[in-house]
This record gives sequence, structure tokens and C-alpha cells, in this order.
Amino acid sequence: MRLFDTAQRDIVEFVAHGPVTMYTCGITPYDAAHLGHAAVYLTFDLLQRRLRDLGHETRCVRNVTDVDDDILRKARELGVYYLDLAAEEMARFDSDMGALGLLPAYAEPRATSAIPEILSLIGAVLASGHAYQSGGAVYFDITTFGRFGALSGLGRDAMLELAAEHGGNPGDPNKRNPLDFVLWQPSLPDEPAWESRWGPGRPGWHIECSALVRRELGDTIDIHGGGRDLVFPHHECEVAQAEAVTGQPLARHWLHVGLVGLDGTKMSKSLGNLVFVSDLLKEHEATAVRLALLGHHYRTDWQWRASDMDEAAARLERWRAAPSRGADESADAVRRCLDEDLDSPGALRALDAIASAGGPVMAGAGLLGVEL
Repeated sequence: MRLFDTAQRDIVEFVAHGPVTMYTCGITPYDAAHLGHAAVYLTFDLLQRRLRDLGHETRCVRNVTDVDDDILRKARELGVYYLDLAAEEMARFDSDMGALGLLPAYAEPRATSAIPEILSLIGAVLASGHAYQSGGAVYFDITTFGRFGALSGLGRDAMLELAAEHGGNPGDPNKRNPLDFVLWQPSLPDEPAWESRWGPGRPGWHIECSALVRRELGDTIDIHGGGRDLVFPHHECEVAQAEAVTGQPLARHWLHVGLVGLDGTKMSKSLGNLVFVSDLLKEHEATAVRLALLGHHYRTDWQWRASDMDEAAARLERWRAAPSRGADESADAVRRCLDEDLDSPGALRALDAIASAGGPVMAGAGLLGVEL
């Protein structure tokens, strides 16, 4: 199997040894899952299906960021307890992903479940000389980590721009360097707080995932990833704080999924231009929604169009009309496509050709998680 690796910026051979461990950054449950979320988790689902087809065990952890600036802000606006908001949205998320046919996660840990591990990791980063205390918070000192920026390949100006866009607060006067990032921070009066050696507070965004990766899967995992918008700052900072402590690679392979847009703009909660999975499922068959997503290569940015659903429904009808008996070579056609950087659009075209020629496609559709 060949997959594009973000760190190497090239399609490379992926070699699995034993159980394949992978971690994909999950949702912050303060609103419903949109198509951008579904595209990410469907990509990891497709990857697992092919790896299992090859005979590998897969262990895919998908976290839940149930404490951070976004969920606390939304809970404050709604006047509800932040964990109640998280529970409500997680129930809807699990229902949506189950309808799309996603394999169950190996583990789905919440950030709030890992406070002891987070505190231990922050203490280790401090002890290693890679962090400092200032203004009641603990920050990672990027000047002590020479590979900072290697994952994203970005220059300082670009990193500063993205840090500001994603809540990194480069202008924080307590920082030694605008790109330093918070590991522990004081809580506001109406926010949850945990006791620590550095005073009561709550974890920064990035440290949560590093602690969960180590707890659930170990110091080095096979594949780490998520949406392309997480490369910087989130994954770059994860690499720095984890490898500063362990001295080992956090991940052998980095896999990132392109962004989904609507009307020429990236789909995001902050912009309010979202297409929610739950809304689509009210009007369309779940299998057709899955097919619509598979029609776009995981690594490309793409624009959602209502016609995507029409095309997916028509494709599903053609596949269901194909013969159900006879020599079914469709799975091999799908395997060839998936082994070349998870080429799901190519796999769909291959099954279209087989169905048009009067051949069965049930086996190939099954490998894509599409039940006919």
C-alpha cells in the first residue's frame, strides 16, 4: 500500500508490522458533525477496511476534545454545563457516524479523562527543559526543539498567521516567543479547573492529544492524522511536546484529509456555512451519503454540491441493478485503487465499468463499506 505522507511530502510505501495503530483527532462536541468531519473519519474507515482485508488488526483511536476554548464558549452562550453539551452532541455524532457505516473506534477517550496523564506529561516537558512557567501558565519553548516546523514545512510568518487563526494568541505578553504554545493555563471564573503544581487551571488544546496517544497506543504509532487544517498548529505542536519527552517519533506516517467547502469557502463552524450529516440523513439514504463522500479523493480540497447526492443515488441504483451472481472480480479492482493512496474515486469508476459491462460489484462495494 502506498500513501501520501505529510511529513515527507510524497507518496511512500506504507509497511505494516503487527497491529496497525492509528490516531485521528476527533471532534470538539459543541455542534453537530458536518461533512468535513465525515470526510476525515470516512478516510480512516476506508484505510482500516483495506488493512483488515490484507489481514492486519487495526486499532484506531478517535478522541473527544470535551474541554477547550470552543466548547466552553458555546456552553457559556447557551447557559448549559459544558459536559452536558458534549454528551448531547456526542450522541448525535455517534448516531451520524454509525449511519454512515463507520467501523467502531478502538477507543474514543475524552480529554477530561486524561487529566492525570496530561499533568504528568507537562511535568516531563518542564523537567526536560522544553517548557517554562509565566503568568500562571506553562508554555512550550519552541526554540528548544530544533525540528519545530518540520512537519508542516511552513516559514515563521505563515506559522504566526495560522497560530493567530487557530487561537494560538501570538500576542500573549507572557510568552517568550509568539509561537510558543500553552500546555497549562489558568481557568476563567466560570470555567472548569483542576489542581496542579502550577496552580488551578485547565490543559491547552495540543497537550490533550499527545497524552491520549501515549496512554492508548504508546510513544510511537503507525499513523496519525486528521483534517489538513490540523497540520499547523495542532499536529506540529503535538510532535514537539511528545518527542521532546520521549526522544522517539510520535508517528511513522502522517495522513491528512483535504478540506470541504461550500460556495467557494472552507466549511467551518466559525463561518456558519455547514452542511450537517444529520440533515442529509433526513433526506437521503445513508449509503448514498457515504458514496457521495467516497467520490472525492481524501487528499484534495473540494466543494460540496447538492448534485453530489443525485450522482451518488444514481450510482447506487446502477450497482444494485448489477447481477448478484457470477464471478465477482470487483474486489480486486477496488484493492488496486485503494493501494494507490486510497483512490476511492478510481474505485468507484472501476465498479461503474464492471456494472456497465454486466458484471457483479457486490464484493467491491462491500470493501468500500457500501452495502447493496
